[in-house]
Amino acid sequence: MRLRKKHRVSYIALWGLVFLYGLAILADFIAPYSYSYQDREYALCGPVVPRCIHKGKFTAPFVYGIDIVNPAFKEYRADTSKMYPVKLFTKGPERRIAGFIKTDRYLFGSTEGKIFLFGTDNHGRDVFSRVLYGARVSLSIGVIGVAVSFILGLLVGGASGYFGGRIDTCLMRAVEIIMMFPFFYLMLALRAIFPPNLSSVKAYFLIVIILSLIGWASLARIIRGMVLSIKEEEYVMAARALGLSSFRIITRHILPNTFSYTITALTLSIPGYILGESALSLLGLGIQEPYPSWGNMLSVAVGNLRIITGAPWMLVPGFFIFITVLAFNFLGDGIRDVTDPKTW
Repeated sequence: MRLRKKHRVSYIALWGLVFLYGLAILADFIAPYSYSYQDREYALCGPVVPRCIHKGKFTAPFVYGIDIVNPAFKEYRADTSKMYPVKLFTKGPERRIAGFIKTDRYLFGSTEGKIFLFGTDNHGRDVFSRVLYGARVSLSIGVIGVAVSFILGLLVGGASGYFGGRIDTCLMRAVEIIMMFPFFYLMLALRAIFPPNLSSVKAYFLIVIILSLIGWASLARIIRGMVLSIKEEEYVMAARALGLSSFRIITRHILPNTFSYTITALTLSIPGYILGESALSLLGLGIQEPYPSWGNMLSVAVGNLRIITGAPWMLVPGFFIFITVLAFNFLGDGIRDVTDPKTW
């Protein structure tokens, strides 16, 4: 109980991440529009949110109409004479929830009016819908990239520490070569090897590979140090005496004893993968339009000062990046304290 109270922030961060991943998985059901739907008539329109009060009286949820005051300068105002109902489970074009379940029902929407919870971008696309779809890319890259780095780091670090000798020397020199380059510049150099006009799917897998190839080195070095001490334990020597293979000893007796550290380290490293993808997309080297990621959505705002000053809602993806990175850091700190007996 004392530990639970101490790490209440970590629990909040955990459930916050569960909520974000849930939104990403159910984006096809929650988002009122497709990520590629454009309504250029309402480009850079401010937030249009459902209301329940009209002229001081409570009513069913609705949205006001939108009057275009000046299309050249993207100026709009609410038309209070037009009220369009907002309903749950509205019908629309068929989608696949999480890529599997077909549905033509959305969580909420208005068949006649416009709902832009976070406003629209310079192409008239709903920012809220694109944030949900973009979360699939930004959040999944961190998890998949860490999973690949986890496997590479454990195997390389475990083999290096267990066998020692020339194997240890060769593997650790390779690790040091990777670690000697600055993370960001090495990431750009690896990305520059490939064509810049890749499709979004190819760019996605390419970014995962690049971030994984960079991220495993530091983990392998630390695992090697841990294995050097663990392999001298009595239970490992007993396994050798029984004639177990080196692979079985490493995978069944040595590496599992490093999990208390690796789980914490990987949780704390996920934000780096998310920021890496965002940086590549921000520079135009990551996920390509029209498919969204938080990075390429943010690049639209950063590349245009007028958008930042006149349409601050375009910076919403940056807020989600900040919240996600912060949540993973809090969660990692909590896991580290829970797995460390010194903090009990």
